[in-house]
Amino acid sequence: MISFVKNFLRFRALKRLYARHERLMVPGMLLIGVLVDVLTFRTISVSTAFIVLGVYAVIAGVMIALMHWYDSGKRLIEKPTALGYVRLVAPLIVQFTFGALLSASLIFYWFSGAFTVSWPLILALIILIGANDVFREHYLKPIVQLSVYYFILFSVLSVALPFVYNSVSPWAFGSAGLGSLLLVAVYVAILFRLRPDLRHLQPHPAIPIMIIFAVMNGLYFFNVIPPIPLSLTDTGIYHSVERSGGGYTVLAEQESLLEQILPGQTIHAYAGERVYVYASIFAPVDLDTTVVHHWQHYIDGEGWVSINASSYGISGGRADGYRGYSYLTGHSPGKWRVDVETVRGQVIGRIRFSIEETDEPVIVKNLTK
Repeated sequence: MISFVKNFLRFRALKRLYARHERLMVPGMLLIGVLVDVLTFRTISVSTAFIVLGVYAVIAGVMIALMHWYDSGKRLIEKPTALGYVRLVAPLIVQFTFGALLSASLIFYWFSGAFTVSWPLILALIILIGANDVFREHYLKPIVQLSVYYFILFSVLSVALPFVYNSVSPWAFGSAGLGSLLLVAVYVAILFRLRPDLRHLQPHPAIPIMIIFAVMNGLYFFNVIPPIPLSLTDTGIYHSVERSGGGYTVLAEQESLLEQILPGQTIHAYAGERVYVYASIFAPVDLDTTVVHHWQHYIDGEGWVSINASSYGISGGRADGYRGYSYLTGHSPGKWRVDVETVRGQVIGRIRFSIEETDEPVIVKNLTK
């Protein structure tokens, strides 16, 4: 009897501590999840990172199901049992795993595409991460939890499967969508068996889930979702690019420290001189695909006008990326950009620069890539 009283008092004390510091503990767990992601991707292999993310997804699903099953039995977190302790900390565990999974997707999408193209998806991920703190009380609602959980499953699979298949083809993304639908359908069926009253949720979970599925596919086929796992590792605008042994030798203009820091680049070229764009692209081992350099010139009154496009094949596996280049001869002064794309038009990265025509000698230097 004395032991029970001690455990009960200890449990009540922990419960009060949690209630008192919830506003700090919830965002704290979110921040820890993000920091764990940063350390994970810097210290372990990509395949191991995906295993860790899979474990996070399973833990999140188990904790959500546990909370709803526990609450359905009117066990109001009053008894000092092992299960009661788990139920007490379950919201924190869900916050941690949601934060880790969402930030992982954000990291991959951020580095695998141009922000100016992929910003809607990246913004959605940032909003969800922020909402995980600001609207934490809504995350306790089953319909919100299931919707966010499905979005996470879709996002993680759309990141992982291109690595698994070594492909950036549409079928890899399509299989992520169908796979996530299958997983969430099985999960919802299990959850409904654990807590039958959730069958009467309004709106039914299938509605927001299918909306998310449709929006994600729309973003993909409008080329907003970047072509994971391809990512730019190095770019530049040069006066010449030549293959030299196992690398490339480029002729670059001298730049001040300020010019190197500021975004964008200006190249001074003679009339009729070639202007080169160099790009190094990371791709995993065994991935073979084609990359397109899409040259565009900004014309007042017309916007960005396509000038030409050239393509080359890449093979993955090189730590410093697969290197390639293209050039333009009939250039005009003004604003330019080169979209580094897949054959489908998904933007891996965007290189912005300006061309100024000159008759004066240009100070240049040789660099090895």
